[in-house]
Amino acid sequence: MPRIQMHADSLDERNADFAQHPLKQPVFLNSVPKSGTHLLRNIMRMFAPVDQHYTTAFIQHAILAQHRHAFEAKAPKLSWGHLLFSDQSAIALKGVRHLLLVRDPYDWVIARARFFLSDTFQGNMEHLKNGAVSVEDMLNMMIFGIPGKAPTMLEIFTHNAASWLGTSAHLVRYEELARHAAAPDTLDAHAYFDKLIDAAGLGPLPQDWQERVRIGADRGQSGTARENLVGLDQVFPASLPDTQKRLVDFAAPGLRALLGYHTA
Repeated sequence: MPRIQMHADSLDERNADFAQHPLKQPVFLNSVPKSGTHLLRNIMRMFAPVDQHYTTAFIQHAILAQHRHAFEAKAPKLSWGHLLFSDQSAIALKGVRHLLLVRDPYDWVIARARFFLSDTFQGNMEHLKNGAVSVEDMLNMMIFGIPGKAPTMLEIFTHNAASWLGTSAHLVRYEELARHAAAPDTLDAHAYFDKLIDAAGLGPLPQDWQERVRIGADRGQSGTARENLVGLDQVFPASLPDTQKRLVDFAAPGLRALLGYHTA
């Protein structure tokens, strides 16, 4: 099984700085892998009691059966993971406050490639590290997959994002979350987090919400933030090259528009 090596954060201790109210419903933070999972998780951790955080496992389809109790209404928990759409996951999440985090596929390709080539990720990508392939080769692999090792971009977004749309899942776009978390003193940020916290059933928005957001969004608390990745020696472009943008559009036509992203 792949392993992710990260340093521990101090957010549980910081959580004690704020008055917390017990969860009334279970909350699940679902996300497309490499879409800013830690940002959403760390912010939401600041709005729920630590003893109601479900830390036993990062919930995914393969282990769902063992962790169904994370979603029990009689003992509400805040949990997180990458849970693809299926009959079993739909049953498990019925009655659960469900946030679904996505990212612009153009930027997702770079984030996923960067993560796989770092030493923070240890799994079946070791043969591609240390300059074995070019950055452009790796970007293409993230779009079209690696036979027997990594699914295609379309497969991931189909099962982890698109198939959840139109259900009770509340769609969260990483770019909007990151923008408002970086500038919580604006009226737009207040409106954004008021809606987000309400969708999670954690409302009303407390008066100290801005400080909670600042602490949760601290990139130093995230082991997978790009500047905290270990052993990455390749230089990645700030934005996806035009050719790879066309390849994304070819491999998954209509995906960006479906998720609310539009080509400039």
